Amino acid sequence: MAVHQASHSISTPGKGLQEITKLVARELAQSRLKRGTVTVFCQHTSCSLVTMENADPTARADLEAWFERLVPEGDPQFDHTLEGPDDMPSHIKMALTRTSETVPFADGQLLLGTWQGIYLWEHRRHAHTRTIVVTVVGE
Repeated sequence: MAVHQASHSISTPGKGLQEITKLVARELAQSRLKRGTVTVFCQHTSCSLVTMENADPTARADLEAWFERLVPEGDPQFDHTLEGPDDMPSHIKMALTRTSETVPFADGQLLLGTWQGIYLWEHRRHAHTRTIVVTVVGE
């Protein structure tokens, strides 16, 4: 088995889903591996990674709106508010989703479903620079 690994900095404008499928596919192509798995890992605790529909943006908007209702900012029961009212809700949203995604690949292509994309989900209100690590393992 061979391993290819790279880190990427991604600037986010604030809350929202930002598709990174092409970035992951480019890293896979650079690995020159034909089959195996790609793991994407986010090195932060207030954003996350999800595999989500990439065709109809209303699916992503509905997901974001549902999470806002599920974990609203300003809950008076939160103690962890040092960085603002979006701090603790961001950590909870991360914990309810994932900090990594693993996708199989064959013939050098990600085996995502027809309407699937890989997204970095920023849970904080303000712009941030996030680091993800892409690890390709295969042959």
